[in-house]
Amino acid sequence: MSLITLHKIEATGNDFLVVDARHWDPAVLVAQAAQLCDRSKGFGADGLLLLGLPSELADGVDGLEQAHCSMRLINADGSDAEMSGNGVRALGLFAVSIGLGTEGVLRVDTAAGRKVLDLEIDKEGVLVYATVDMGAVAFDSASIPTTAQDPRGLSAIIDGVRYSGDAAGIGNPHWVLLVEAPAKALVVEHGPILELDERFPNRTNVEFISLTPGESNAITMRVWERGVGETLSCGTGASAAAAVANRMGLVGDLVTVHVPGGDLLVEIRDGAEGQIGAKSIRLGGPVAHVAEITLESKDFTSSL
Repeated sequence: MSLITLHKIEATGNDFLVVDARHWDPAVLVAQAAQLCDRSKGFGADGLLLLGLPSELADGVDGLEQAHCSMRLINADGSDAEMSGNGVRALGLFAVSIGLGTEGVLRVDTAAGRKVLDLEIDKEGVLVYATVDMGAVAFDSASIPTTAQDPRGLSAIIDGVRYSGDAAGIGNPHWVLLVEAPAKALVVEHGPILELDERFPNRTNVEFISLTPGESNAITMRVWERGVGETLSCGTGASAAAAVANRMGLVGDLVTVHVPGGDLLVEIRDGAEGQIGAKSIRLGGPVAHVAEITLESKDFTSSL
C-alpha cells in the first residue's frame, strides 16, 4: 500500500499542506483538499500546495531558464487559486528539502506565471527566509479583473459601515480598504460579503489596512482571503496593499506589512514591463516547517 506524505509549512502564519506530486496523479487528494484543510475534521491549513514538474519550456526560450518545478494551489474550500506569495515561499522550503534550488535560487511555474525566489538557507541546509519576485501589481480594470470602470475609490456600505479603497491585481484580485484600525470582528463579519461584491467577477481578496502608529513606511493589515476566510497572513494581499498605499503617497518604496502572523517586507519598483502605471513587487518573509504527516493511500477512498 502506497504512502502519501504531507508537509505542513507556515509563512508568517499562513499555513499550507505541501505534497510532492511530480510523479503521480493527485486528483483524489485534490478532491479531498477541503477536508484535509479543515481545522476541526482535518489537519488544518489555508490551502493545499502541489509541487509538480516544471512546464515544458526549454532552456533559453524567450530568455527564460527551465523552472525547477511548478506549483498548484488549492484553497481551503477546494477551489483553485492563481497564486499565493506566502504559498510559493512555503513551497520553496519544501523544494530545498528535496534538493531543488539549493544553490539559492528557485524558479517556479504557477498559474500566474513564472516566479523566481531568492532563498536564504542556513548552515544545516534549511530554508529560513524567502524573497519572491511577485511581478507586477496592476491597477487597470481588465487585469484585476473588475467591472468597475475606475478601480480607485471603490466603496461599499455594510451594516452602516462605509468602506472605500482601491482594487488591484497581482495574478489574483484584491480590494484594499483603508480603515481606522483593522478589527477582526469586521473582517470576519464583512469580509465574506465584500468578497462576493458583484464588481469582481472572480470574487476578490479583501485587505483591511491602516498606517501603523509610530512607524514610517509601515502598514497594519488583516485579510479576508477569497475561498479561505480570514488568515494570519497573505503574501499577494501584502503586496497589493503596500502597492496601493504607495500609490496613495502614504508609504515609500520599502514597506513593512504587519499581519497577525508576523511581518512581511515589500519592495516596490516602478516600470513593470508592459503595464502602464503598474508596480513591480518583491516580497520577503520567514518560513518554517511545522509537521510531517504520512497517510496510507486507503485514507483517500473515504472521507477523513
